[in-house]
Amino acid sequence: MTFQEINTLLELVDRLQLAEFKMKNGEFELIVRTKEYNKTVAQPTSVAVPTMVPIPQVSPVLPPVVETVAKPAAPVVMETPTPHSETKKSYLEIRSPIVGTFYRSSNPEKAPFVKVGDTVKAGDVVCIIEAMKLFNEIESEISGTIVKVVVNDAQPVEYDQVLFLVEA
Repeated sequence: MTFQEINTLLELVDRLQLAEFKMKNGEFELIVRTKEYNKTVAQPTSVAVPTMVPIPQVSPVLPPVVETVAKPAAPVVMETPTPHSETKKSYLEIRSPIVGTFYRSSNPEKAPFVKVGDTVKAGDVVCIIEAMKLFNEIESEISGTIVKVVVNDAQPVEYDQVLFLVEA
């Protein structure tokens, strides 16, 4: 169980104002007792009344399955004004097929896979996205010239976020 998952459970116990929370998953066991637990244990009651405390069932959050070879990014047509003219040009977009960290090259000391002005064709590797310690090469599905690199190196990216603008 990750720290974030445990933190989420603790917030849930606090929000529901539970005195005690127990969870067992295989060899992992978690017991949380609040100050309220000590008050209820230390003070005997004259009448024993069974109380039902709703304990939400929390299923373990499993990380999404990530393929080691990512699918090529899908092109999308986008209208973007150029800074030097009033006319609009139609650009294609190379989008992120997964969530992760964007890298322009395979190594900080190596040249980027593509830069502005480079011509790419379908199947060319344009960047790498690291997801859960797996480095996924992102291939272009389109051919054209790179007009803009939208994302900075080592920046987190979301699914379907625009990475590059390409002029067909």
